[in-house]
Amino acid sequence: MDGADTSPVLDTAAGSGGRRALVERLLEAMHDGRTAVLGLVVATEGSTYAKPGAALLFGDGALRHGWISGGCLEPGLEADAQAVAASGQVRCIALDTRGDEDLLFGSRIGCRGLLHVALLPVASLRSLQAPLRAWCTRDVALQLVLTRAHLRIACSDGGDAAEAVLAWDRTEAAVPADGWTLHWPAAPRLLLFGAGPESSTLLPWLRRLGWYVDLVERRPRWRGAGALADRLIDLAPASVPVARSGYAAALVMHHDFELDREALAALAAAPPAFVGLLGPPARRDDLLSLLDAPARAALAGPLHAPVGLDLGGRGPESIALAIVAQLQARVMAVRAA
Repeated sequence: MDGADTSPVLDTAAGSGGRRALVERLLEAMHDGRTAVLGLVVATEGSTYAKPGAALLFGDGALRHGWISGGCLEPGLEADAQAVAASGQVRCIALDTRGDEDLLFGSRIGCRGLLHVALLPVASLRSLQAPLRAWCTRDVALQLVLTRAHLRIACSDGGDAAEAVLAWDRTEAAVPADGWTLHWPAAPRLLLFGAGPESSTLLPWLRRLGWYVDLVERRPRWRGAGALADRLIDLAPASVPVARSGYAAALVMHHDFELDREALAALAAAPPAFVGLLGPPARRDDLLSLLDAPARAALAGPLHAPVGLDLGGRGPESIALAIVAQLQARVMAVRAA
């Protein structure tokens, strides 16, 4: 039919999992030797959805993960990514939506911005696996420096660093003398004390938003929730080494008064910036009354109790949504800044 939209179908799950999923899929492609292309937004001007550091992963001629717009710009990059995969040479693509004609005849994104996206063949990046794996397993940010000669990735803790030599397309426009420097914040990590009815909703949502979650749970009834977490810690709350954790947040959700008290006492020794406690204010006050004065003082700032934004609704799913919303608002907003 005349006027029908013939643009490629975009995988609506491509952005699920955030940077966590992208890095994990990138590492899988490196390990398996699959043909793939990494896209990095290196510079922007004007109004754009994505900012420098945003990333895409292409494979088998299509977008596999990541996003830079609402789906308007990504399909146009797929042919460029295929060319990069075939040539093995880096290209930088300019996506310009600043003109009036673009509102009606171009991508129709309406953002009036300019994005510069570097497309890098993953085959030339396999030497970078160590810092990428460190990002997945430790509380470290990454610095990426892309120049005419190489892509270098270094961990913020001074640990793993690696460099990949690059070949650029000979027709490529000039790269700035000092290249581009991009920053990937540390992946958010959460320590969850106790599983419960909310876990079957809470844990998958956290994963889809890019969180790594360790679950502290010994009770047989709830140990199965460990399959939804990244790690199951089979310890009593008092034995968890919180001080060496690097967690951005902790949640206390045992639905058990004594276990919650033990968890709060353990967290008070070295609380993360956000500590969420499930339950009504009266229960919170009873729990805090059993802690010593130094522990109460240590938790005074980070403790959010009752945890979760007041979004309305009742039941496990509504509670999980309220908690995830508060974590995103308080923790991720700070990290993004």
